[in-house]
Amino acid sequence: MMPSFGELLAQFPNRDFLINVKSADPQEGALLAARLAELSPAERDHLMIHGNESPISVLRERLPDVRTLSKTSIKTCLFRYIAYGWTGYVPEACRHTFIAVPLNVAPFLWGWPSKFLNRMEGEGSRVFVQGDYHGGWSTGIDTPEDLARLSEDYSGGILTDRIEVIAPAVGREPVGH
Repeated sequence: MMPSFGELLAQFPNRDFLINVKSADPQEGALLAARLAELSPAERDHLMIHGNESPISVLRERLPDVRTLSKTSIKTCLFRYIAYGWTGYVPEACRHTFIAVPLNVAPFLWGWPSKFLNRMEGEGSRVFVQGDYHGGWSTGIDTPEDLARLSEDYSGGILTDRIEVIAPAVGREPVGH
């Protein structure tokens, strides 16, 4: 049986959760926002939500304290940071959000990885690396070869579709095993 969302939060109160909204229906964002509004701000602080722009924009509007990501938001954040990061300025689009950095975009981010990660953390954002960007959603870090492309001082999160491959490679047991 699948546990309820409330049961997950109760079982893992200090864990972060990534929610993927699969629908493009804005009503899905409204329904999710209504459910998440029942949580305390501290509980919402452990959530990151990504998906299609339509439901994510509704969610973002109704609950601006929740970290969200859509194709539009990530492009806005990363393109603006590429343009202005050398100045030390962190664009508004990169503040208190969820940032997924494609491996082939990372070298263009000023201060990658340590200074970038520190700046984003200072702005309340959570940074994860993912596979290369080729026009659509990027893949995950799914092979040891992908993982080897990260520098030794990378300390952010890793998005993967192959946790059973990546977790042992970074010396961690997958949650739930």
